[in-house]
Amino acid sequence: MPLNDMPWWRWRTNVRSALHMLSDPAFQQEAWLAGLEGYGDVTDAVYRLVEDTWLDNWSAEKYIGTIFRDSGEATLVDAAVLRTLRIMHHVGADAHVSAYMAHPGWPDAVRACREAHVLLSANDGEDPDTPPRSLDVLRIITRTG
Repeated sequence: MPLNDMPWWRWRTNVRSALHMLSDPAFQQEAWLAGLEGYGDVTDAVYRLVEDTWLDNWSAEKYIGTIFRDSGEATLVDAAVLRTLRIMHHVGADAHVSAYMAHPGWPDAVRACREAHVLLSANDGEDPDTPPRSLDVLRIITRTG
C-alpha cells in the first residue's frame, strides 16, 4: 500500500523516518557519529518519533487507522518508543550519540526500532534497507501544497 493512503500520513512519515535512523547502526556510525550534516542527531530522531503523536504519553493503539494500520504496527512502535525513551531519560536529551550507543540498552532499542521500521516499510510497499532520507528530503516529502 502507498504511504499516503493513511489519513495522517505526514505523521507516519515522521515516525518512520525516526525509526529508520534509530534502527540503523551503520547510519548511526556514518552520519551521527561522523557529524554528517542534514540528518540531525539522536535527539532529533526521538522528538520526530513522539512530537506530533505524543507516543511518550499514550499507546500507539490510539492511532490505529490514522497513523498505524493495525495492532501489529502499534505494538512494535510502542516497544521501540519505550526502549528509546528509557535510554534518553537515562543519558539526557542532549547527550552525544556516543552516550546513547554506549548505553547497555541501546542494542535492544535499535532492534525494537528495526522491527517496527521493517513492518511499517513493508506495509507501505517500500524497501526497509534503503538508506535513511535526509531531513531536507523529509521536509519536501511532508510539505503540503
